[in-house]
Amino acid sequence: MSARSNKPHEVVERALELSRADGCVVIADEESTANLRWAGNALTTNGVTRGRTLTVVATVDGREGTASGVVSRSAVTLDELEPLVRAAEAAARGAGPAEDAQPLVAGVPASPDFTDAPAETSSAVFADFAPALGEAFARARAGGRELYGFANHEMTSTYVGTSTGLRLRHDQPNGTLELNAKSPDRTRSAWAGRATRDFKDVDPAALDADLAVRLGWAERRVELPAGRYETLLPPTAVADLLIYQYWSASGRDAVEGRTVFSEPGGGTRVGERLGALPLTLRSDPHEPGLESAPFVVAHSSGGDQSVFDNGLPVAATDWIRAGELHRLTTTRHGAGLTGLPVAPAIGNLVLDGGDPGRSLEDMVAATERGLLLTCLWYIREVDPATLLLTGLTRDGVYLVEHGEVVGEVNNFRFNESPVGLLGRATEAGRTEKTLPREWGDWFTRAAMPALRVPDFNMSSVSQGV
Repeated sequence: MSARSNKPHEVVERALELSRADGCVVIADEESTANLRWAGNALTTNGVTRGRTLTVVATVDGREGTASGVVSRSAVTLDELEPLVRAAEAAARGAGPAEDAQPLVAGVPASPDFTDAPAETSSAVFADFAPALGEAFARARAGGRELYGFANHEMTSTYVGTSTGLRLRHDQPNGTLELNAKSPDRTRSAWAGRATRDFKDVDPAALDADLAVRLGWAERRVELPAGRYETLLPPTAVADLLIYQYWSASGRDAVEGRTVFSEPGGGTRVGERLGALPLTLRSDPHEPGLESAPFVVAHSSGGDQSVFDNGLPVAATDWIRAGELHRLTTTRHGAGLTGLPVAPAIGNLVLDGGDPGRSLEDMVAATERGLLLTCLWYIREVDPATLLLTGLTRDGVYLVEHGEVVGEVNNFRFNESPVGLLGRATEAGRTEKTLPREWGDWFTRAAMPALRVPDFNMSSVSQGV
């Protein structure tokens, strides 16, 4: 009998019963995925997958401190459940005291649906989307362009049980759509992406129409040298940059002098104003349309997450408030070391405080001369002390003159710090849900405005597309 034939909450309860450690955390992740892929205006593949991953965290108290052992396995059968628990206990006994050791979280009210069957996705999630996509194929074919891309929908039900009595559950839907339009000779390409919970708010026809406009812009080619240009960053590009900043906002690392958020001579830059615009960067597990787990789910310890914090409630947090650095991410252990408030990472990110009536099109119309980006990719860190990042533009960089797009220019490699960009941005538009292209495999729940940066550093010309 497979573990899947047992309800996830029963597997969690059985693993906890088997535990002989001083403390135990069991996480069951029940996952299902549905996807569509297409090329040359035709569907190519589709499929549905399901699976379960079980993670056991054992904690063992000793004279020198508490040790932890973590073992994760997929497709665990009922017969393999006890060996999995024993493996976690053996790992804990063979380890030294855990630096991040804390009492396991207790006293959190149980999720009322903890014993319910897991939520699942299926091909039915594409019931309205697939026919609309077919109509977009027909329009693209008639317009002399080819559509490529994929749609993916995942549903993960996570069950967390602990020896201290926690019984928590969270259902996380996650959908992404990426659409590329290409000219038949493949010399021109344009991209659009969307994040969605259920594919009911995605319009393939509107995306195709936008891509058709962009392919039209690319009919005129303008070569530009490297340099600093006034640049309009669309929400997807802003998301990719600020997600990396979010991942780099460790309170402990800042206190230890290792990041852009470290204060020279000691301490952190919390309380410092980072830019003139009154922008707020925040996370909220209950953000409409971007809902994420309202408690910590940590399958391992490292950076600013700790297995000892599993089940710790998380609440709405402003990381930057009205332009001022307000919080850095911290575990309970990290907060104790640094004196900073406990602020676990949360699974979404929102930047707001721009002009809610200002669209990217409005910002283009107000541009005398500058560049309009589509998206960024291959982003890598160059210098953690300044959070200098490098990367490439992709699928369309357009020249704007006198409020109109007049052609496509060559791609560039850029060198910029997202913290520096926030400090130099002169305009922010309305906040809207967006799909970060570079980090979309790991982080999709984001809402960002377009930003105007007067001197974005295009450090060299790239031959990328």
